[in-house]
Formats: sequence, structure tokens, C-alpha cells
Amino acid sequence: MKRSDLPSLDDLRAFQTVARLGSVRAAAAELALTHGAVSRRVSKLSADLGLRLLEADGRGVRLTSDGAKLAEATGKAFHLITDALAEIRSSSTPIPIILSCERSLAMRWLIPRLSGFQDRYPDVEVHLSTGGGGLDFARDRVTLAIRRLDFLVDPEWTIIRLMPERVGPVMLPSLRKGFESGDYVALGSRTRPDAWEAWLDAHLDAPRPRTTRLLDHHFLMAEAALGGLGVALAPQAIAADDVANGRLEAPLGFDRDGTDYGLIHPKSVIVSTGLSALRDWLTAESERSFKRQVLENS
Repeated sequence: MKRSDLPSLDDLRAFQTVARLGSVRAAAAELALTHGAVSRRVSKLSADLGLRLLEADGRGVRLTSDGAKLAEATGKAFHLITDALAEIRSSSTPIPIILSCERSLAMRWLIPRLSGFQDRYPDVEVHLSTGGGGLDFARDRVTLAIRRLDFLVDPEWTIIRLMPERVGPVMLPSLRKGFESGDYVALGSRTRPDAWEAWLDAHLDAPRPRTTRLLDHHFLMAEAALGGLGVALAPQAIAADDVANGRLEAPLGFDRDGTDYGLIHPKSVIVSTGLSALRDWLTAESERSFKRQVLENS
């Protein structure tokens, strides 16, 4: 086959992602493209090949017989490329492990603990990046990711559940009376703008705030609570250290919100000694944190 006979790799990748996830919207989220951009790439591929590859199926799409054949072939091809690159990289000079973590969790849970791993494994180089939601490991050049599992996950990922998400109001000890009387400012995060409303609906006896203020991220919300600006509805993992040392109080404890934090990597990844060590350390560290949180919450 001549090079000119091959369709665009970008178009093939868009099609393969749609085929794998069964949804243009989910593929767009994974590829960090708009719904329209993914649709155009798949339509262009169909036009270039002169084949109908997808057809509507309710709110999603399904493969035609030609589409199924191409999806299987492209899936194998992309896996071969991924495996070859991983083998090449692992056989050359050791490369750093890129660990992606949600921003607030990284700042308030992971970074204060990460020196413990580096002290134990000084030859394993870990680079930390921040991000949330779905990701493309190859595109983002991420080795391992910690995510709150509140999005559609790829069946080609290995997922190790780290700890459940628990949330509850935290505040300076000096603000507790105001909280109990309803004379307080509720601090929330724009990443979960309805969290206070949902929590209050589930706790009808809890005092209502006089106003609610949203900040951009949970770590800013936690810092605002430490600064006495109000009562933060905080994930326990983010507030646990401050509650443990008495800087903040959590008078009503923390409740599960139905999600978990997970440790994610592609099933196809070659697990090096360093990656295995980091994965095991993160799992053990989360277990220790979770056990402590349960004791504090009981």
C-alpha cells in the first residue's frame, strides 16, 4: 500500500476512540476535542474510504460490519505502536514516571507524603503533574494517574481503588458556634458547585448558612477555611491532616458521596520496577490514610 492510500492517523484515532467508547461525546472528552471536531474526523474518514463505518443507536453509535473490521484493526495497530514505544523507552535510559493527580489532592494529600517515597526509593524519579477527569495517557505523556472516579473510564485501563470520597463541613474551632447557629459563610468549590445544596438536602437538621461563596478549587477553599473566611465543605482527604492536628474541626464528620479515588494506568503499560514500587506505595499510603480517617470519623 502506498503512503497516499493511508487515511489520516488523526482521523483513524478519532474513529477508534469512538468505536472503543461507543460515544462521540465520550471520545471527544478523552481526546480533548469538541464533539463537532470528532464527528468531522470520523465523517472525513468514512468519505475517504467510501465506507459507512458508524450508524446511530439511540443516543450513541454502533459499528457497521465494515466499521467493526476497521475498529479491530486500528485497535491492534495502536496497541502495537504503544507497546513498541514503551519497549523502546524502557530499554534506553530510564525515564521519569509522570504521575498525574487532581490539583487539590496533589497539594493537600500527595505532596506532603511524597518525600517518604523518594527517601525510600531515591533512584526512582517521579515528576508530578496536575489534571482532573479523563485523560489520554499517550497524548498527555502520563504514566500513572490518580483520579476521582466520577467519569466514564476506559475498559483498557487498570484501575486500583485507593479510598472513598468523603465530604463534610470543616472550620476553625473559633467558628464552630457560628456554624451551629447558622451564622456562617459556606465555602465551596466551583468544581462541585452543587455540593453544599446536596449535603444540606441530606442533612436536614444541619444549620443553613447565611450565604455561600465559591472558590476555584478545593485547596483554595481549604486555605480559606484555615484563614477563618468561613466553613468549607471539604473532601476528607484534603482536610484530614488539618483536622488531625487540630487546626480545623469537623463537628459533623464526613460522609461518603458514592465515588472513590482510583489509581489508573493503561493495561498495556510495561510495569517497571520503579512504577511497581510507586503503585504499591500509593496503595499502602492511601490505606493508612483511609484507616486513620475512619477512626477519626467514628
